Amino acid sequence: MKKLIIINGPNLNLLGVREPEIYGSLSFTDFLDLLQKKHSNLQIDYFQSNIEGEIIDKLHEVGFSFDGIILNAAAYTHTSVGVGDAVKAIKTPVVEVHISNTFSRESFRHQSYISPHAKGVIIGFGLQSYELAIESLLK
Repeated sequence: MKKLIIINGPNLNLLGVREPEIYGSLSFTDFLDLLQKKHSNLQIDYFQSNIEGEIIDKLHEVGFSFDGIILNAAAYTHTSVGVGDAVKAIKTPVVEVHISNTFSRESFRHQSYISPHAKGVIIGFGLQSYELAIESLLK
């Protein structure tokens, strides 16, 4: 059984209540339940933190033993050299995911410290971005 993990960064614990016009009204917990049912042949783990160092620690922990990582580092995408360096340092392929189209938002969101080290980037398809990332990791 393939082992994947979704790692979400700051404020993504508020999905479903935070800016529903951008992020939708479904909580990530509810969405994760749907994903796990749809992909019952996979082990899909989940980790969310608002703390940069905890995200880096989790990348180090799973980055040599899992089959794939789906990373939505949220605001840390645009600010954290450390998260980018952690993605570069591990062996497990990482797909960078964003719910919103970051290029249609503020200009500081156009920069990613993760993209240069990721297998690929999926941006702007809402929560479906995570499903597209799973599909890409399975191919």
